[in-house]
Amino acid sequence: MKPHAPRVTGALVFTTATAAALIVAATAGGAGAEPAAPSPQAAPGGVTYREAGRFTTAGKPRDLLLHPESKNLYVGSDDLADTADVNEAGLYVLNPADGSVRSTVTRIPGPTGALGRRAVTRIGAALPGDGVVFGYPLRGIGTAKTGDETAAGAWVAGATVTDLGPGTGPGTALVAQGPVLAEVDLATAAVRRSLTLEGGDSFAVDTARKTAWFTDFVNRRLYKVDTERLAVVATVELPAGEGFGGFTEVDPQTGAVWVGLDDSVVVYAATGTRLGALSGKDLPRAARFDSATGQAFVVWQDAGDPSLPGSDNDGTLTVHRSADLTELVRPVVLPGNQVQLGVASLAVQPGAEVVLVSSPAQGTITRLERFVPPGPSPDPSSHPSPPSSPAPSPDPSASAPSPGSSAGTPTGPGSATSPAASPVPAPAGSTAVPGAVVAGTGGQPPAAGPAPAPAPHGSLASTGTTVLSLAGTAAALTLAGWALIRFRAGRSGRTGPG
Repeated sequence: MKPHAPRVTGALVFTTATAAALIVAATAGGAGAEPAAPSPQAAPGGVTYREAGRFTTAGKPRDLLLHPESKNLYVGSDDLADTADVNEAGLYVLNPADGSVRSTVTRIPGPTGALGRRAVTRIGAALPGDGVVFGYPLRGIGTAKTGDETAAGAWVAGATVTDLGPGTGPGTALVAQGPVLAEVDLATAAVRRSLTLEGGDSFAVDTARKTAWFTDFVNRRLYKVDTERLAVVATVELPAGEGFGGFTEVDPQTGAVWVGLDDSVVVYAATGTRLGALSGKDLPRAARFDSATGQAFVVWQDAGDPSLPGSDNDGTLTVHRSADLTELVRPVVLPGNQVQLGVASLAVQPGAEVVLVSSPAQGTITRLERFVPPGPSPDPSSHPSPPSSPAPSPDPSASAPSPGSSAGTPTGPGSATSPAASPVPAPAGSTAVPGAVVAGTGGQPPAAGPAPAPAPHGSLASTGTTVLSLAGTAAALTLAGWALIRFRAGRSGRTGPG
């Protein structure tokens, strides 16, 4: 019977090997046989700002200041041409959260002291606690705070006041009357001292370093003035160009001066050394800084001339790290913000969570809130949950986008498509812009359906169940093999006929 032994043994080996192969195959392929539930797709792109409200409560906004102590939003405004029956000019105090009016200064002294409603074209400085120093045509310097209806004010003698800033001490202000820089008394507007430069009409004050940067856009020069002595201590040559000036602003944290020229922004260190430049197809018209984050904010307005190449009637807000000019946020489109009917201004809430941008052409102030797209959800298989508490499926309505989001083409430096964002309802007291997402051309992301709940203990548990099932099959096959051996062995021992 020896010749039959190899066949019996071979059958056993085949059976056992087949069972083992099934177990190995199930173990190796178990993880891929039941893939993890897909995670919700994250919004594309990075951090940006999206529109949260549009205020139409302050006439034609010409300048903005967010008071550092009272947190009130001060707005210097002119009269809107399309509201002939109402004169909106004056100084407004708004709630920056919803644009509601807290008070309005409508009685402002004229050249003879007569009170009247006058346009407020610039805000020069914040007063201690609350209130501001402001300028109004042609040579008026006024002060007012929340709750005032009448401003204190006086007129400076001489030429038209072209710019205004904080003075060197309490009760004073610096004013530009063309190329003349003077320090005046706030109560009487009397000139205490003055400096005549070769040209220019605007400036920015660095109170921490007791410096004023006076800009001569026509002759392309920047003068560094020691405000303690009211004397020029350095002259910086600006890049050659057409002579169009946008703004002059100082970063209070670093002392760097930012100058808007033509379609670029040139940045110089406090020493006068050039640090770099930003460029774009629109016109830079305002800049503000946030010391808490070290960020610089620049508003670029469209030329508003359809005959010019690239003119689309939309402006842009860009955000940069002030230390090295790196663009930190995807450019934010400002629909309809063009320069034909006035220069934009902006205010930044400390911490840069909120930015407020004016549009004189539209008679609006737009509230922008910082938006960070959500990150991807973790893989359920990497965090198994107990059998008694399977992960619930998300509500499909919670992630579905609302229709009607607005879109635009980003402009300015670092032009990029902005992330899609779900609309934010405008607060009470503002003109709502339903579904407005002002940060680029990206549309709403596709609706994400509910993710299937993972099996108890994840895909590894499913694999283990399969392995146990196949192990039972293998055991049955092995027992069958041994039974066959015993059966053949019994037949080989019989001597009679089968």
